[in-house]
Amino acid sequence: MNQKPALAIDLKSGLMLISLAALWGATFFFAEVALEKVPPLTITLHRVFWAIPVLWLYVYWRRIPFARTFRVWFSYLVMGALNNAIPFSLIFWGQTELDSGLASILNGTTAVFGAVVAGLLLKDEPLTARKIVGAIFGILGVAVIMGFDALTEFNPANLAQLAILGAALSYSFAGVWGKTALSGQAPEMNALGMLVGSAVLMAPIAYWSDGVPDFTLGLSVWAALLSLAVLSTAIAYLLYFAILVRAGSANLMLVTLLIPPFAIALGVVFLGEQLSVEAWLGFAIIAVGLAITDGRVLKYLQKRIK
Repeated sequence: MNQKPALAIDLKSGLMLISLAALWGATFFFAEVALEKVPPLTITLHRVFWAIPVLWLYVYWRRIPFARTFRVWFSYLVMGALNNAIPFSLIFWGQTELDSGLASILNGTTAVFGAVVAGLLLKDEPLTARKIVGAIFGILGVAVIMGFDALTEFNPANLAQLAILGAALSYSFAGVWGKTALSGQAPEMNALGMLVGSAVLMAPIAYWSDGVPDFTLGLSVWAALLSLAVLSTAIAYLLYFAILVRAGSANLMLVTLLIPPFAIALGVVFLGEQLSVEAWLGFAIIAVGLAITDGRVLKYLQKRIK
């Protein structure tokens, strides 16, 4: 059986990919601004809640069939937990102790670890030696960032870094769940459904943790919260699915490498953040792990050698 050729990245797809990386990279910057006045769990609630009407209008405008069965909406609830409620909350909490650039680098392990989780749980995505080696590089990169003595000298910063890694792991399981439980639904409806599911989960959790949300916030904080919801969530998801159709999932994975530079640049310019040498080195090692997991660089080198 001939294997379907991978979709190529044309100019438009490349610009869309960079735009998506900018929107998701800005997530860490917007969160830093919002965290000055809003607790992490309430930021998660704001992010998913205000994104819902934007995606609902899009689904309604495109006349995309609205999901009606209990099974699908239960799947959205699980997807909302794995892909929004848990990782968003862990990342925002982690950013109370970490700079936005470092948080984005640790979050960059998602694609590497996601390939391993999919390999373990999905029959059509076997766990290959390449994925294992890629994961080893990802773990090594994290070890360089955290320091090899992190397990013996536990502190809030180390716990925050583990929270970001927990978010990456949650994203990995979300990918498997989405493929097994929601592959028959329209992608845009999946995005809307999981945001509704995550809002349903986060409303009581945020109320229990932080109380009634404070709406008397400054302009900069509201701008950050709405930017998180509209730009980095609603519009980003629509862009995500558009790239998936045009360029394929393999090319879409490249966004993982492009997110940290945007997050780091925004943190340096507007927040005065500076990354350590270990953080840069760890990012480089994680990038190598992603390249190995993706496989195209290795195939190119093999062709060049032949």
